[in-house]
Amino acid sequence: MPRPRLYRRIRFDPNVTYFKPQGIPMRFLKTIDLTVEELESLRLKNIEGLDQNECARQMKTSQSTFQRILSSAYKKISEALVEGKAIRIKKS
Repeated sequence: MPRPRLYRRIRFDPNVTYFKPQGIPMRFLKTIDLTVEELESLRLKNIEGLDQNECARQMKTSQSTFQRILSSAYKKISEALVEGKAIRIKKS
């Protein structure tokens, strides 16, 4: 049985749930799911400009877990940009 997922503090509620390439209908696009945790990690690191230890503290997680969340977010966004996929922000 897997370990239960711990609560992580999210202080951001996105108003937008989809991003997609311009000019291509959604029915022709593959979608990548970006979790709210991943979006929060991007916001704290890139928009707020905090270091990883401070980001991890604000999300109430360890620095290594924060790094894994951030790396996952970067990979998903990079894949969407390079391969022309839509990004869906998925609330848990």
